[in-house]
Amino acid sequence: MNLADDHRAEAPTRGRPRSEAVERAIIDGVMELLEEGVPLAELSIERIARTAGVGKAAIYRRWSGKEELFVDVVRAAEPPDAELPGTSLRDDLVALLETLRRRGLVSRSSAILHNVHVQMKSSPKIWAAYDNLVVAPRRRIGLEVLRRGQDNGELRADVDVELLNDLFVGPMLLRTIMRPDADLPEGLPERIVDTLLEGLRPVSSPPVSSPPAR
Repeated sequence: MNLADDHRAEAPTRGRPRSEAVERAIIDGVMELLEEGVPLAELSIERIARTAGVGKAAIYRRWSGKEELFVDVVRAAEPPDAELPGTSLRDDLVALLETLRRRGLVSRSSAILHNVHVQMKSSPKIWAAYDNLVVAPRRRIGLEVLRRGQDNGELRADVDVELLNDLFVGPMLLRTIMRPDADLPEGLPERIVDTLLEGLRPVSSPPVSSPPAR
């Protein structure tokens, strides 16, 4: 019986209260199976439910399918997203990049998380769910921060914020993904942000000189 058949067999019951303990048990059950080396492709809802000690319906009440469940498992293993200070463009950008730095450190130290990321990229459905539920919202936050900076006069109004967002996160992603042996020291987010902002702040208008005396 495939996932769709399982879903039809035990349709979700609406209106029942969510239980954080049950959700935690399900996520821990998936992590336990991954620690045992079970590939994502072989994790059935039935097997997850059995490991977590819950019914399949408990899973379907919370997730529409395996893809969304796996995304929440990855998010549970990653550091939480930063709370933006909201004090300045610089402070918000530093907070966003610090989250990326910490996520890179965790991915390097967690063999399971690294393995899951690799498996997600080989599964278009899982990767699409991760992109839609995690990557895209984080990108929207970065764009909102940059647009606020333009509105507040902290950032030049003529720059393309879509491109600029890539310029800010690019160095951190390069070090965490493309150069896994590169250092991710404390203070790196500040260095990246300050280096880029140096050339992106609005230029003050030159003082108007008095006309020469006649």
